[in-house]
Amino acid sequence: MRGRVHSAIPILYQKLESRIERMSGLRKAKKYDWKDSNLALFGSDTEKSVKKESAQTEPAWQKAGKSVGIQIWRVVSFKITDWPKEDYGKFYNGDSYIILNTYKEEGEDELQYDVHFWIGAESTQDEYGTAAYKTVELDTFLNDKPVQHREVQGHESQLFKSYFKTITVMKGGAQTGFRHVKPEEYTPRLLHFSGTRKHVEVREVARNEASLKSGDVFILDMGNTIYQWSGSGSNKDERMKAMLYLQGLRSERNGRPKTEVLEEADTGKSHEFYKSMTEEAEDEDEQTEGGDETKELYRLSDASGKLSFSKEKEGDVSMSDLDTKDVFILDTKSALFVWVGKETSTAERRNAMSYAHTFLSKTNHPLIPVSCVAEGHRMSKDFQTAIAA
Repeated sequence: MRGRVHSAIPILYQKLESRIERMSGLRKAKKYDWKDSNLALFGSDTEKSVKKESAQTEPAWQKAGKSVGIQIWRVVSFKITDWPKEDYGKFYNGDSYIILNTYKEEGEDELQYDVHFWIGAESTQDEYGTAAYKTVELDTFLNDKPVQHREVQGHESQLFKSYFKTITVMKGGAQTGFRHVKPEEYTPRLLHFSGTRKHVEVREVARNEASLKSGDVFILDMGNTIYQWSGSGSNKDERMKAMLYLQGLRSERNGRPKTEVLEEADTGKSHEFYKSMTEEAEDEDEQTEGGDETKELYRLSDASGKLSFSKEKEGDVSMSDLDTKDVFILDTKSALFVWVGKETSTAERRNAMSYAHTFLSKTNHPLIPVSCVAEGHRMSKDFQTAIAA
């Protein structure tokens, strides 16, 4: 049995279901509120509050995990809906998604799973609360085999990024469409390209000069006109990816838009590209990147008769540092892992993710990826990398 903490999830879900009937839509939050993110709802407890029968009645799961590959669903008004395969790798910052990766280890026939829920920066608590709950439900449907992960926009794990050659994040939500938009009705958008040949990320940013970075490439999509702005320090991979993206946009519109490639050093501020930079600048992300990379291991235990949370170790961590009777939280500063021993108490299991959430909210890296790891179950590749054998 997997050590997850969702004793509060059924209550949350009942509230979500009761609100469906009295809400015609979801009001978007200004930005992902990581201090009140319902992270504690991610996971499950030993009493299996998420019933197998409930999981089996969810239509979206009927074809889940049947064969090797990626499957994606989006949360729309508390419901789980299929995400078109042609849009895999494309996400809206106003939505939350569930991503299932089904695969086989080399030389083995048994199917293995990783299930992620991805939180857009402007997704509502209702949406990512539903995504968290449904992630547990999907895990239950697949007999507790998946490793669960939380992903936050802009801070995705390497495992998550490996699923897509390009990740594109656009502004908007469930009512917005990637396709079938007439160029003359198009709302201009500025797309930021950054990365390497192996993985380039595309993110819609504010049409403001402050968004432009000399080390990257940008596309200004105005519908009938598309500009590619190449920063003086951008690399060939970013330029090539942007060019292919630009060609794809033009193709989708039957070749009607005219295109122009602009070099930063050769483009004056009187150019139409700069005149279109009329939006307000975006706020900087609250998460601090880089800095201290020292691993920290914490223990959650009730051996004394009450729950205690304490730092166990700093520096390199090995499996020998873990005790089957307790819960351990490993913070690598780029990812956080909750390891649940087979002999942990009910209180420890139920409170594991809540303590992890509280801990993260007080750090300068609250948005890092989070994974649940249960003793005796398959360890994620990221966890194997983070901890010595």
